[in-house]
Amino acid sequence: MLATGSWSRQSAVSLVVVLAIAFFAVLSARGAVTGGATVKTRTTKLGKIVVTASGRSLYLFEKDKHGKSACYGPCAKQWPPLLTKGKPVAGRGVKAKLLGVTMRKNGKHQVTYGGHPLYRYAEDEKAGQTEGEGSKAFGAGWYVVAPSGKKIDND
Repeated sequence: MLATGSWSRQSAVSLVVVLAIAFFAVLSARGAVTGGATVKTRTTKLGKIVVTASGRSLYLFEKDKHGKSACYGPCAKQWPPLLTKGKPVAGRGVKAKLLGVTMRKNGKHQVTYGGHPLYRYAEDEKAGQTEGEGSKAFGAGWYVVAPSGKKIDND
């Protein structure tokens, strides 16, 4: 029950409705409601690369074959796959024809670019970091992805 004063029950309900609408608008803008993960480009110290909607660097794993992920368990904790619940969205600088989806063993959909499943690196703590570039972990190399869909090899 609300305290007496300038707030009425109708005012409180109106506030809850407005907050709910704002919440879903933010989720929709981030792709959480519509489901389609957005991939765009960003210029980093390695050049122009593909990134998440929030600017986090995206990597390919050389152990992946035929567009299928080879990164599960501890690997997927260190290198979280870029998942989507809908058709991926091509943001600024990304070629829509290179975007795709592959199904993971758990039935979730992982975004691909240029045929490569995409991952983030857990130790890239903010937008634009590329600390995982050239890493050799879980049996193969990890590289950021150029807008062409090819790896950027800075070794």
